[in-house]
Amino acid sequence: METTHNLAESKVRRRPASERVVAWTFDDASTSHVTFVAPLLKAHGFGATFFICEFPPDFATDKERYMTWEQIRALHEMGFEIANHTRTHTHVDQMSKVQMVEELAFIETRCGEHGIPKPVSFAYPAYETHPLALETLAERGYFFARTGGSRTYRPEKDHPLLIPSFSTTGSTEADGGRVLDALSQAGDGQIVVLTTHGVPDAAHPHVTTSPQLFERYVQFLCDNHYAVIAIRDLARYVDPFAPGVG
Repeated sequence: METTHNLAESKVRRRPASERVVAWTFDDASTSHVTFVAPLLKAHGFGATFFICEFPPDFATDKERYMTWEQIRALHEMGFEIANHTRTHTHVDQMSKVQMVEELAFIETRCGEHGIPKPVSFAYPAYETHPLALETLAERGYFFARTGGSRTYRPEKDHPLLIPSFSTTGSTEADGGRVLDALSQAGDGQIVVLTTHGVPDAAHPHVTTSPQLFERYVQFLCDNHYAVIAIRDLARYVDPFAPGVG
C-alpha cells in the first residue's frame, strides 16, 4: 500500500451505492451522544461513528458535558464505531508529524485500555487538512478520514482520507431544510456523510444540533428507507487500498 498523499484520488468500488446511503458521524465526546443520540439510533437500527477527543482539562473533570471512557466503551458495545479525533483537537496543519503521531497514538492507547479496537477512521479537527496528515494516517493503518466541504462523498472521485461531509449544526426551520436537502442528494453513486456535534452540545453551543431537529432527521431517514452506517462501513462500497480508476 502506498502511504503518501500522492495516492490516486479515485478508488475501485466494491459494489455500486445504488441505495441511499448516509454515514452519520458525531464529534467531541459530548455526553448527549450516550444519553440521547445512541439510544435513538439503536432503536432504528442505524449505525454511526463517534469521533473521540479529549479537551484538556475539561474532558477529565466535566462529566456533565463530556462522556467517560466507560460510556464510550458502552457505545462500542452497542455496535457503534469509536474513532479518532486527536487527543486535544489540534488542527493537523498546526502539528509536526511527530506531534500528530502522538495525538493519534493517545486515543489509540485509550481505546485499547478500554477494550475498544484500534480506530480505523479519523476526523480532522475543524475540517482542516494537510498532505502530511494523509501520509501519517495511511502509515498508521487508517482506512477513512472525514473533513467538511458541504457536498456528497463520491467514492470514484474522492480520496478515502478526504471524505467530505455536511454539518447538522442548527436549531431553526431553515437549518432543518438545509439538512434534509443534503440527505436528498444520496443515491446514484453519491453517499451523504453527516457531521453532528452534541445534541445539544453543552460544551460548544455554537455547533449544537437541536434534539427536535435530530429526531426529525432520524424519522426522515427511517421513513425513506435510507441505509445509515458508520464511516468504517464505507468499506462495503469502496476499497480504500485499491488503485485508482479515474
